[in-house]
This record gives sequence, C-alpha cells and structure tokens, in this order.
Amino acid sequence: MAVPQVVAVHPNSPAAEAGVLVGDALQTINGEQPRDVIRYQLLVDEPDVALEIDRGGLARTVAVSKRAGEPLGVEVNSAVFDQVRTCDNHCSFCFIYQLPPGMRRSLYLKDDDYRLSFLYGNFTTLTRFTEADLERVVTEGLSPLYVSIHATNREKRSAMLRNRRGATSLRWLRALLDHDVAVHGQIVVCPGVNDGETLGETLLDVLDHYPELHSVAVVPLGVSDHSDEPDMRPHTKAEAAAVLELVEAWQETFQIALGRRLVHAADEYYLLAGRSFPEVDQYDGFDMHEDGIGMARTFEREFTGNASEAVTPAAGFFSWVDGAPAEGYRAERVAPPGPDGGARGMGCGSGVSSPTGAGTESVQLVELRSKRRLPGKDRPIGVITASYGADVLGPLLMNLDRDDVRLVVVENLFFGGNIGVTGLLVGEDVARHLVNEPEGHRYLLPDVCLSGGRFLDGLSVDDLPRPVEVIATDGISLRAALDRRTTVAA
Repeated sequence: MAVPQVVAVHPNSPAAEAGVLVGDALQTINGEQPRDVIRYQLLVDEPDVALEIDRGGLARTVAVSKRAGEPLGVEVNSAVFDQVRTCDNHCSFCFIYQLPPGMRRSLYLKDDDYRLSFLYGNFTTLTRFTEADLERVVTEGLSPLYVSIHATNREKRSAMLRNRRGATSLRWLRALLDHDVAVHGQIVVCPGVNDGETLGETLLDVLDHYPELHSVAVVPLGVSDHSDEPDMRPHTKAEAAAVLELVEAWQETFQIALGRRLVHAADEYYLLAGRSFPEVDQYDGFDMHEDGIGMARTFEREFTGNASEAVTPAAGFFSWVDGAPAEGYRAERVAPPGPDGGARGMGCGSGVSSPTGAGTESVQLVELRSKRRLPGKDRPIGVITASYGADVLGPLLMNLDRDDVRLVVVENLFFGGNIGVTGLLVGEDVARHLVNEPEGHRYLLPDVCLSGGRFLDGLSVDDLPRPVEVIATDGISLRAALDRRTTVAA
C-alpha cells in the first residue's frame, strides 16, 4: 500500500517546527499506516503525533507536539493512499466517457468510492459498497454521503448503469438510512430514458422507501461533442419545462407527507425552460447548493448584501483527483492569490449542472450600459463567465448602474455540445477569447475554473494573454472585487 507523501509544509506549523520536509514519506502515524486522508486526519488530530518518515531512503522518527485538533500543517499528495475504488458501471451518460483526448491521466479515472463521496461530495452508485464499508461509515461517522439514484426501477437502473448490480445496490441506501447516515440523492435525467413516467415512479419510490433522504437533486444530462452515445442528447425547452412541472408537483406531495419539499430541480432547468428561479424559502436550506440547486438565488443574496456570509463551495471540478488539502476534509477553501463553485466532483454516474448552466449560445461580449460614468482613471472590468452565467449575472450587474463593468462570455469549444458550465471552462477557450479583449482592463476569473491552480486542460492563469484576478465563486467576493478601485496612471 502506498503511503502519504508530503507535498507542502505550512510555515510556522507544528510540522514545520518539528522538522517535517517536503518529499518525506509518512510510513506510519502513531504506529499506524493510514489508508486514506480520513484516517490520516483522525490520527494527526492527536496532541502528540509520532511520525515514522522515509526521507530519501533513510528512516527517521519525528515527534510533533501540538494542541489536540490543531492542524499538523502538512499537505499530502492524495486523498486515498491505498487505491481509489474505481467504477465498474458503464453508464452511457457518464461524463468521464465524454472527455476529449489528451487531458492529464488522472481526469479519466472513474471512481465509485464512498470515501470520496464523504470527502468531496462525489456521487457513488453503491454498486461496489460492502458490509465492511457500511461498518466503517457508521462507526467513524462518515456523513453525509452522496448517492446516485437515477431510477429506482430495478431493470431501468441496471440498464442505465449497464451493471446488473445496479438492480440491487440501492439496498445499501436503505441500510445507510437505517443507521442514520445523512444521504443526499441525485437523479441525472436523460431525455427519453428516465424522465416522464420513470421519473415519477422514482420520486414515488423515494417517498415510499427512502423518505429519510436529506435531499434529492434532479439535474439535466450534460452532453459534450465527444459523446459516442446516440441516445444521449440535451433537453428541449419543452422537456425541461415538463421536468419542472413534475418536480414541483412532487414537492407539494413531499411537503404534505414529510413537511419538506425534499426534491429540487437544478437551476439549469429553469434557465432551459425560460422560467424564474424559485424564491429563497422554497429551497429547504440549499442542501444541494453545489449540485446546482439554488445557486443562482444564493449568489443573488450574497451579491446584493442580503447574506451575512458566503456559501463556500467545494473545490473545482475534478479537484479530488489531484490531492488532499493539508487539513484533510476539514480544510476551509481559501482563495489563492488573486482566486469555486460549479458542479461537484464527478463520481460515477454524475451529470453536469451548475447555476451557470450548460448553454449553447455563441460566444458573445455582453456590454452593460448605464447612466452613471465612473471617474476616467478607473480600469474597466470584465467578468469572465460561461454562457448561462450571463443570464444569472447580467441582471445583477445591470442593477449596479455602472458602465465600467461588463460580462465576458466564453463559449466552451473544448468540450462542445451543451456544456456551458463555468467550472468546465478551460484555459484554451478563455485565452482564445481574452486575446481579443482590450489590454489594461481588469479581468475577474471565478476560481471554479481552477483545480490546484490549473484549468482542466493543464493551463494556468499565467498562460493567459491578459492578466486575470482569480476570485472566489460567490456573490460577496464578486461584489468586493467590483467595489475595489484599481486605477491607472493619469
């Protein structure tokens, strides 16, 4: 089994003061070899931590003294040290199969690992879940977990996952709920496959068999130009409206039966159908914010000053494949110099959805005109977003009554298809657009586009033709960036 490798040591941290160095291999922690960052975090939470280290082939022991629960200050190379549990499903709608060639190898890894579900919110189908996994989840309190449901009909679910275990694996969902594990469910709706009557049957079964679910997200299928599945296609406007009507009807049923709406449609459905988003009080607390449920309303509240603090999403798309944060699953996201939101980590069987949606509009530059002109020395600002992001951000920026702010809407040619999610913008597309933008302006890039400082195509912000300011993907951060005056010389 592999052991955690130290990739960073925080200055002035307990680990730094004890002499831990980048490159050290942590053979054991307090005599135990951890198999993942979950166990690692529990071990390093102790006040006295004994590290058996391999440093360039030489073994040594490092004793670290600190307060109980104080971060060790070490960043390790992976969330899972033994082996990621890969997915044995072959879903036609899986986005991993729709990736273009030539990306870094780690992005093509399909996981179905409950540990990554707990750590990063990846969705698991439970087809590889075991009794031992259930015991660990319960005894170590690994909650919440995120489960891909898609359909409750046994034959339909098995066919969608292309795995005969798909017909029976939801028994583990029942077992998790029986042990009071918090579970969030997801239904990726594929037009003509699990919508209509099948979706209605699934929601009926949720009420009958899984009413303890904390929430159920209904998200639309994302289809890139690299999909080779002829039956997978985007929703039409009418199909999106039909999904909303069904979800809203079931919300009323759940409200009566359970006292909460339970099921929610992704923001993208409202954009696709051309309908207004529900009011804030209809989201039951935004449990599935990162799955595109209520993101637009949350962002609006933050941007307009009606939220006391920002909802901080997990790291950018696919971030889980490139390492664990120094404090493990408790780490707070901190925007890097100048830096998420967007879709969750994929996991097996996940769709693509976010408040910035998956649109098909051609590339455009949306100029936001107003009555008031700011002093001439203030640098104009371009807010970089994806196609549907313009529908969410445009009205908010227009209400500022400023003519120095505009949207820079980037079309996703890298993935193509109906992919317009901001979290899937790549450096190549952003660079292609920025090269035609004026020099000397401020360009704001949401950190949802980055994972470990890189776009999905491997480029970094330093590779862009214009300097950009990377900001956290929330309304408070954007408003603060817009209000910050940066001027040029007179």
